[in-house]
Amino acid sequence: MRDAYGKLCLPVTGTSFLSTVRSGFLAQPRLGLAWSPFGSKTVIRAGFGMYNDLQDALGYRADQNAPFNPTYTIASGSIANLQLPINPSAPAAKNALLVPGGVQPDMQTPTVITYSLRIERELSPNTSLSVGYVGSHGYHEVIGVDANSPMPVVCPASPCPATFPNTPVWGALAGTAVPAGTFFIAPGTKKPNTALANTWTWFSEGTSSYNSLQVDLKRRFSHGLTLRGAYTWSKSLDDGDSLNATAAANAVALLSNPYFPRADWGLSTYDVRNIGVVTATYELPFGQGRRYLGSEGGVWGQSVSGWTLNSIVTAQSGFPFTPQLSYNPSNNGDTRNPVRAFLNPAFTGPVVLGKPNEWFDPNAFIAPPNNSGFFGNVGRDKYIGPGLATWDFSVLKDTHLFERLNLQFRAEIFNLLDRANFNTPNLITHVLLPGAAPGTTSTTPVVSPAAGVITSTSTTARQVQFGLKLLW
Repeated sequence: MRDAYGKLCLPVTGTSFLSTVRSGFLAQPRLGLAWSPFGSKTVIRAGFGMYNDLQDALGYRADQNAPFNPTYTIASGSIANLQLPINPSAPAAKNALLVPGGVQPDMQTPTVITYSLRIERELSPNTSLSVGYVGSHGYHEVIGVDANSPMPVVCPASPCPATFPNTPVWGALAGTAVPAGTFFIAPGTKKPNTALANTWTWFSEGTSSYNSLQVDLKRRFSHGLTLRGAYTWSKSLDDGDSLNATAAANAVALLSNPYFPRADWGLSTYDVRNIGVVTATYELPFGQGRRYLGSEGGVWGQSVSGWTLNSIVTAQSGFPFTPQLSYNPSNNGDTRNPVRAFLNPAFTGPVVLGKPNEWFDPNAFIAPPNNSGFFGNVGRDKYIGPGLATWDFSVLKDTHLFERLNLQFRAEIFNLLDRANFNTPNLITHVLLPGAAPGTTSTTPVVSPAAGVITSTSTTARQVQFGLKLLW
C-alpha cells in the first residue's frame, strides 16, 4: 500500500517496525551563557538545546494488527445473519475490512530545539526581578494520521462543484461559490488500498512553535514574609498534538486531511495565553526565637512556635477548542474523526458567549449534509474555552521532638473560595437525526441541543485535608 503521502510501503519482516532507521546519529548540543555586564546586580543568561524523543513505545500503535489482535469493521447494513456469540476462531466476514494500526516505516526521530534569553536584576537586597524570552521549535513530531484516506481535490479543481448546492441546509452558503482551497472528496472516491479500512498510523510529520514572555518578581520582607509573583504570556502553535482519541478533549484526534497537514495549523490544544501565579509564605512571629512570646517554654512555648501560612493564587486563560460535527461528511470513510463545520457568513455577533449553558453560539456555523464530500473551514482550536482561577491555602506547624526528629502538622484547603472552574464545552455543533428506516440516519444535520453546553468542572469543589509528617 501507499502511505498518506503517496510513498510505497512494502511489508517488512524483522526486528523493527521501521524499514529505514534514521536514528543512528542524533546530535543533541547544549549551550549556556551567563554574563554580568553591569556588575554583580545584573545577570544576562542565554541558552540553547536540541532534544530528541526516542520512540520506545511503538508497539502500542501496532496492537490492532493481524494475526494476533486484529480489529475489523463491517459496512453498514443488516446484521440479521450475524451469529452471536462471535466465535474468535472463525474467519472474518467477507465484507469485513481490517482496521490496522501502525507507524510510518521511515519515521524520523522527533526533535525539539529550545532557546531562551533572560535578564535578572537585583532591585534591592531583598527584591529581584527576572524578565525573559523562552521559545522552542519542534519538527518530525509524531501525529495521528489515517494513512488510507482517499485523496481530496482542492477546489476549484474538478470534480469539486463550482457552487454549494442550492438547498436550505447550506443556509447562507447555498448557491455561493465554493471558496478556493476547500478540500472535497467526490462520492465513490476509492481508498488507496481498497482491501483495508481506515488506519490509525503515527507519522513523524508534525511541527510546532512556542514563544513566551516570562516575568518573575521575588520579595523577601522582614519578619518571615516572602512574596513571589510569576506571569507568562505565551503562544503555542502546531498542526496536531493528539496521538489518540483520548489525548485531548478539546480537538479532533487525527489530522483532518493527511495529505495537507498545514491545514490543521493552529493553537495547540494545551495553549494557555496568560497565566499568573502569586505565592506567599509567612512564618508567624510567635514562639521560641520569634518577636512575640519568644521567651515562652514548655508545652505552651511549643504550641505557639513553628507556625507557617502558605498561599497560592493562580489565574489563567482557557484552553482553545474546535467546534465540530458529530459525523464526517467528507467521504473519507473515517467515522472516528469528525470534521469541522463551515463558518456561517450571515452570522453576526460574538461566537463565544461565555455562558456555561451556551459557551458558544452554534448558529455561527453551517454543517454540510452527510456524504457531501466537504471539509469545513473553521480553524482548528480557533476559540478559547473557560479560564481558571483558584486559591489554595495551607497552615503548617513544625514541632521539634528530638535532636533529629520533627513532627509537622498540615492543614490544607484547595480552592478556598469554592470557585466553579468550568471544563471544555461540548464541541458538537450539529448532529444527524435518525432516518426513516431503522438503524439509519438522515443526511440533513440539525443544531445539537447540547452545543456549547458545559457539563463538568476542571477543578474540584473546596477540599480540606489534614496530615501529619515525621521528618528526620
